[in-house]
Amino acid sequence: MTALLVTLLLAAAPATESQTAEARSALAPFKKTLKDTLFKALETSPEAALEVCSRRAPELAKEAATPNVTVGRSAFKLRNPKNAAPAWLGPLMAELSKEKSGTETHRTVTLPDGRLGYAEPIWMAAPCLVCHGKTIAPALDAKLKAAYPQDTARGFELGEFRGVFWAEVRAPR
Repeated sequence: MTALLVTLLLAAAPATESQTAEARSALAPFKKTLKDTLFKALETSPEAALEVCSRRAPELAKEAATPNVTVGRSAFKLRNPKNAAPAWLGPLMAELSKEKSGTETHRTVTLPDGRLGYAEPIWMAAPCLVCHGKTIAPALDAKLKAAYPQDTARGFELGEFRGVFWAEVRAPR
């Protein structure tokens, strides 16, 4: 019986590695395109960046998804309630939030149906402080309050844990 259990566990390991690679592969273009689009919009105005986060980011997540992988972003302090974390993500965010600022790492969890949950930290970059920092320009603040009356994604400092990029990878067949 023990040999069978060991065999089953070893057989599952490559699938998890494969799923992790799939998660990273799907997240990479989402992260790059979102960052590039967002920072380019910031060059125009903070209001243009707000449009990217509110409208373009969900579209980019859908574009980066594959038949096997769904991607997104979430945080403890949300601006948009549509970015609320799936239940499995909370413990991974808690772990990642304790990492040293700027650390490139990830966490995974195998979900009950064989899917893999994957998360990478998002660290506050200087351009992000325009909309998420301790001081927000009055005109932008008014627009944020109008668009997101329950916004809690404020008051961050450079390098602080902001949230996560996440992926769910379907179980191997």
